[in-house]
Amino acid sequence: MTAKMAASIVEHGEDAFRKLFKFYKRRSSPPDFSEVINFSKPCSEKFLLYSKVFPCELNSSSLNEENVSKAGFIFISNPFLPGAQQFWVKQCLKIYPQKPNVCNLDMHMSSVETENIWEKSKDIIRRKGSVARQPKTLLEKLRWVTLGYHYDWNSKTYSSEKYTAFPEELHLLSHKVAAACGFSGFKAEAGILNYYKADSSLGIHVDESELDHTRPLLSFSFGQTAVFLLGGTKREDCPTAMFMQSGDLMVMSGASRLLYHAVPCIVPAPSGQALPPELALKLETEVQDDDIIQSVSDVDWEVCSCYLQTSRVNMTVRQVLASGQSFPSTQIAQTSEKSEEDTLKSKKRKNESGSACID
Repeated sequence: MTAKMAASIVEHGEDAFRKLFKFYKRRSSPPDFSEVINFSKPCSEKFLLYSKVFPCELNSSSLNEENVSKAGFIFISNPFLPGAQQFWVKQCLKIYPQKPNVCNLDMHMSSVETENIWEKSKDIIRRKGSVARQPKTLLEKLRWVTLGYHYDWNSKTYSSEKYTAFPEELHLLSHKVAAACGFSGFKAEAGILNYYKADSSLGIHVDESELDHTRPLLSFSFGQTAVFLLGGTKREDCPTAMFMQSGDLMVMSGASRLLYHAVPCIVPAPSGQALPPELALKLETEVQDDDIIQSVSDVDWEVCSCYLQTSRVNMTVRQVLASGQSFPSTQIAQTSEKSEEDTLKSKKRKNESGSACID
């Protein structure tokens, strides 16, 4: 069904990407997922023959930047050891939303109100299963968190003026993943965490705000399954649909680094399966104090698992600057002036309205 529709779209020269995006996003009647690639299952020889997908072992000794750039897009099916996913979910929900990191709630609330999002939300989330019609917690209102160089959603830029220390453990994970894919010396400088509810989507876009596009973009997914669309350099290029499941990684490099992509929908969980089975696994080895991956307490995981029953979390990690590169001085000056102007406007709006609200 989708192949015929896509062919018709391309033939008529329409926006093929948006058509397919709307097809998977529709709620009036469930979309057909039969042509969505599932990398967790072996690909048939026929599929490999007629596509540009080819399987390979993740081995840094056989990869380098030149041949990886030719391949471009790399999909890694859940490489995490048992129990490791729980740690990263906890980081995304409990640790990374903490100050001084920035989140969407900061656009509507004071810094005092958005402190300790986890502590203000955890008890209500744990009771959700037994108490109906509870109001949304701050954690459930999270849509994004930025790390390192904080992305400015208005100007679509990064700057040296808006920076906080990047999480060491996430930098190490990203560095190792990039090295295993043939990108030595990758430096994690900015992160955007997206929080998806069952009815959420991510619009069609290209990640081009980083000053250096020779470095890959890394994407980590946890929780419910989503459909990911990877297109071409033009909106008329028909995208390829694939499932992103809990623990899956994507590396966009080379020619794929500046391709259009989007997430049109979250896939309903199978009947009787609230969470992917991989998320129920505990760490198998004894944890040392200096280990990056730490075990998650039962109390913390109860909150995380309740949240993930209808949600998905995605971390994207980027290197913003090339080695030795710095932000243009004009950009820094313009960003500072814009920041001061935005602050004055914000204060004026607050004084006029008398209060702030959350969408």
